[in-house]
Amino acid sequence: MRDLALVGFLAALLALGLKRPFLFVLAYIYVDTVSPQRLSYFLLNSAPISMIVAVLAMGAWLLFEKKDGVSFTVRQGLMLVLLAYCGVTTMYADFPVEAAEKWDWAWKALAFAIFLPLTMRSRLRIEAVLLFLTLSAAAIIIVGGMKTALAGGGYGVLNLMVDNNSGLYESSIISTVAIALIPIILWFARFGTIFPSDWRVKLFCYALVFACLLIPIGTEARTGLLCIALLGLLMLRDMTMTRRLLFVGAAGALGLAAIPFLPSSFSQRMETIQGYQADESANTRLAVWGWTLEYVQSRPFGGGFGAYRQNQIQVQTTSVAGGEGLQTVATTTQADEGRAWHSSYFEMLGEQGWPGLFIFLAIQIISLVRMEIIRRRYRKRDDEPWIAPLATALQHFQLTYMLGSAFVQTAFQSFGWFIVAVQIGFDVWLKQRERAEMRRPFVTLEGTNQERRALAAR
Repeated sequence: MRDLALVGFLAALLALGLKRPFLFVLAYIYVDTVSPQRLSYFLLNSAPISMIVAVLAMGAWLLFEKKDGVSFTVRQGLMLVLLAYCGVTTMYADFPVEAAEKWDWAWKALAFAIFLPLTMRSRLRIEAVLLFLTLSAAAIIIVGGMKTALAGGGYGVLNLMVDNNSGLYESSIISTVAIALIPIILWFARFGTIFPSDWRVKLFCYALVFACLLIPIGTEARTGLLCIALLGLLMLRDMTMTRRLLFVGAAGALGLAAIPFLPSSFSQRMETIQGYQADESANTRLAVWGWTLEYVQSRPFGGGFGAYRQNQIQVQTTSVAGGEGLQTVATTTQADEGRAWHSSYFEMLGEQGWPGLFIFLAIQIISLVRMEIIRRRYRKRDDEPWIAPLATALQHFQLTYMLGSAFVQTAFQSFGWFIVAVQIGFDVWLKQRERAEMRRPFVTLEGTNQERRALAAR
């Protein structure tokens, strides 16, 4: 029955794409994010759904879309350079077989993110891409939120529709994405036009925000708690002093009220953020990061995908027992090897070396700066009240996502790259609108009715 529902939805979406080719782009976002082929028992899991939809999306754009005004930006150029560079490091990787396996999906994420801004030629399309990204992630978030609310969760225990620890189905990644999406969800509650902002849309958005906040509790991912703290600080930026005090007070009261309802396992795991010396997982991360810094001294261009498999580390944990009068400090050291990067930045550094890391950071920094420029340029314009808040929401997503990425491998996860693609498309569309306004001829009152109507439509 589930297979029929998945096939029916995807078939209907692709059928609509025959009339509106841009829907093929949205279909790819859905397939890449939700991975319905993983949810299917037999109808979808045997077909290359992702490749089929990608070919339809790119082919439809090449054949049917207008190409006037198409712009290729610096960020897309950097992404193309990064894609080519990753291809070279894959050919000379320390682990050729494992590197080829990761390259098989990593290049697709970058390639589609380079292509995606070319398709976003209007506010409707920008909003549609964001909506499909949000709702596709929501399909996973809502399931996780409901299971957490009804049955609790646990680290490595919460099942998010499939028993698969990759993509958005990985606990730390979905915790990061869920919290980072909150500003975009709130933007839809105020300014969305595909689903006009009424009480039903606002109720769904606020319920989805609540589900997003439940995900770090259900997964017990410490990354999610750090992301919540950062997002709370970012949301204070555009508030008045009175609203800031109310927000801080409400958030503090809500946090204190929620403590008795939190599972003890969640509280114990969150406490390890402060006392990380006694946590093996945290110390393993630090040891891997230290090994990576030593590794790139002799391999500054990286070791290709999967280079972490050769690491050999010593993990040291320190625990303190006893009361105030007498305490016993115990230190244990364990040997380990082949531990993953547990950080996007060290993932990029170890696999693609310093050049890859610099390109990666340059893309992120340019995106943050461009969103800040747009936010400041449009925040006092009453005729376009939705633009500055969208720039702010995209910027807040990226900052929150970048913090979470410091503790989980997301360097080549497509969801983060798609948001960068939305930023690029949004930025390019605004530039084209500004150029069109500058070229627009002055129309006097003596102009024809047709000219006045055309001006009003613009």
